[in-house]
Amino acid sequence: MSLFRRGFFFILVNIAVIATISIVINLLGIRPYLSQNGIDYTSLLVFCSIWGFGGAFISLFLSKWIAKKSMGVHLISPTQANGYEKKLLDMVYKIAAMNGMRKMPEVGVYESPEVNAFATGASKNSSLVAVSTGLLNKMDEKEVEGVLAHEVAHIVNGDMVTMTLLQGVINSFVMFLSRAIAFGISRGDDDERSPFLEFGLVIVLDILFSILGSVVLNFFSRWREYRADAGAARSVGKDKMIAALKRLQNNVDLVDQRDKAFASMKISGGRPSLAALFSTHPSLEDRIKRLEMGLR
Repeated sequence: MSLFRRGFFFILVNIAVIATISIVINLLGIRPYLSQNGIDYTSLLVFCSIWGFGGAFISLFLSKWIAKKSMGVHLISPTQANGYEKKLLDMVYKIAAMNGMRKMPEVGVYESPEVNAFATGASKNSSLVAVSTGLLNKMDEKEVEGVLAHEVAHIVNGDMVTMTLLQGVINSFVMFLSRAIAFGISRGDDDERSPFLEFGLVIVLDILFSILGSVVLNFFSRWREYRADAGAARSVGKDKMIAALKRLQNNVDLVDQRDKAFASMKISGGRPSLAALFSTHPSLEDRIKRLEMGLR
């Protein structure tokens, strides 16, 4: 799958967020790190950290609500569930209890032919596990259990919060480096700043460093998939997790590519790509091989 069909949309979203923040800050003239002697780098780091982490945590706290609305997730009521919904709810609750979760995740289903599932939420006590109708139609009960155990492992491991912290660090350094470099270049030989040149350089450098930062973020995203696979194998058995991944492998063309903002939360990211550095998920082949070899 091509770069545009894999993680590129996710990268563009983050670039857009950073660029928008930069434009607003510059238009409002908010630059408390500047003094008569130039840049106060300590103040610049504090300033960038506030904006970088602030944006990341706002996204985290809104993630569950956005996922529900954008993907049309139908929540299963614990008191009214019956049939396959009751079975789905019981499986999630059983796996969550096995992993020491005191507050059970919300469980939902979204209409889509894709064979996939995702977990999201601001914390272990405010989490959501959702599966597609395509997954329920294509997988047997043991395979579904493997997928659910993988998603619960993401919650137990605190992956959503960890990804947010990493994104905050990356955003902060992107903003810090962009402003420090742009300020130095825009001053020129005569020490007179060129505000328009500085503004343009900040935007260009924000975009460039955001792309480079996404490589680091996606590396961690791929690593956490291996860890969630291992966690699922411990919870419900290696055979169930391998069977689920093999079923995903057979239905990889049914991974919905429209909701790229949630690509890193899903169990599968689609076919492997030459643009592996920008992929949120490792290839299914690698994941299966690691489980078969007992690697974590």
